[in-house]
Amino acid sequence: MIRISSCVAVLSLGFAFCNEVSAQQDTTPGQTGRVEPEYLTSPATTKLNRPFSEAVRVGPTLYLSGFTGRIPGTNTVVPGGIQAETRQVMENIGGALERYGSDFGHVVKCTVMLLDMKEWAAMNEVYRAYFPQDRMPARSAFGANGLAFGARVEIECLATMK
Repeated sequence: MIRISSCVAVLSLGFAFCNEVSAQQDTTPGQTGRVEPEYLTSPATTKLNRPFSEAVRVGPTLYLSGFTGRIPGTNTVVPGGIQAETRQVMENIGGALERYGSDFGHVVKCTVMLLDMKEWAAMNEVYRAYFPQDRMPARSAFGANGLAFGARVEIECLATMK
């Protein structure tokens, strides 16, 4: 009977100690074990006063907002059709990846929104050239009823850090 009581007392003491340490970690700034998001926006995006961040970094993951084929710092989409727009989208994404510590080789998922799904193949011709052929990211694509600034294509990405 004494052994059982001693074991229960030791276990209770251990449990209480663990809870005390856990409570201290949860209330000590910077010791919660959670990774705080870092909201990232370039000067070109900041001057346009958009209601979103260009990217958000959480730990080793970079979440990029959707990019269109806009000329950086403007609301003007490049002329020339789906391939010219896709090229500008990918250049815009590449710039953001570089600014925030990643690159196309670290992109793990993309979502493509197209104004016209008939342009899917033409968009793919440009899109695939930006990724290492043995590291194509997972991807979803869908048609949209309209995109910001009259764009024909918008692409958002998730990437890991270099």
